[in-house]
Amino acid sequence: MTDRYAVVTGVSSGLGEAIAANLIARGFEVVGVGRASAARLASASFRLVVADLAELDQLPAKLDELFGEIVTRRPSSIVVINNAATAGPAGTMGDLDASAAAASLGVNLVAPLMVANAFVRAFRNVDIDRRLINVSSGAAVRPIPGSGTYNVAKAGLEMLTSVIAAEHSGVIAIAIRPGIIDTPMQTFLRAQSEEQLPAVGMFRGFHESRRLVAPDVTAAKIVERLVIGTIETGRVYTYDAL
Repeated sequence: MTDRYAVVTGVSSGLGEAIAANLIARGFEVVGVGRASAARLASASFRLVVADLAELDQLPAKLDELFGEIVTRRPSSIVVINNAATAGPAGTMGDLDASAAAASLGVNLVAPLMVANAFVRAFRNVDIDRRLINVSSGAAVRPIPGSGTYNVAKAGLEMLTSVIAAEHSGVIAIAIRPGIIDTPMQTFLRAQSEEQLPAVGMFRGFHESRRLVAPDVTAAKIVERLVIGTIETGRVYTYDAL
C-alpha cells in the first residue's frame, strides 16, 4: 500500500473527480470529502468521507478525525486540494438573496479555510512533504458582473493561501487558477439569464468557440506540476504555468 496521501474536496464531478482519478492511477491513497463521489473513483485506494461543506458547524469534527487518522498512518507525504465550489447565486449587488450569498461564501471560502485549519493543526509538527493546493480562478482578480459572491470568495481563497505560507514555513501552500474547464459549473453559468448574470455571453462564448478544456487534461497537468513537481509556497499558479 502506498504511503502518499491526498485529500480532495468535491469529487462527484468535474475537476475534483478528474484530479482524484489521476492520483489514484499514480498510486496515491486518496480520500474524497463531500456529499458524493463519482463512480469511476471506485478503488481500494479511494474512500469518501461524507460531509456537506455547507454544514459548517459539523465540518471541524469530521476534518479533525480525518486528518488525525492519516497522521497515525505515518504517510511520507500528504497533499490537500481544496477544490469544491459552487457558482451560485447569480445576481448583481443590490439584488442578491442574503441567505444564498452567505451559503455560497460558506462553501467557497469558509469551508476551505476550515479544511486548511484542520490540516495545518494536524500536520504542523510532522516533518514530511505537506502541500495545500487551493483551486482558485481568474475571478479572484477580475470582477465578473453577476458573479460577485464567487469573485469575493476566490479573492479570499488566494489571501488564505498567502496567510498560510507566511505563518507556516513547513507547509507549502499555493493557489491554482486552472483556466476554463468543461465542468457542470460552466453549464450552470451558461444557463443564466443576462439579467441575473450580465457576463453570461462570455461563458456562452467559451462553449461556442470550443475553448473549454476537458477536466482530465487540466487534472493531469495539476498533478504532474503541483502535486509531484517542485513548487514555490505562497505562489498563485495559472494554467499557462502548468
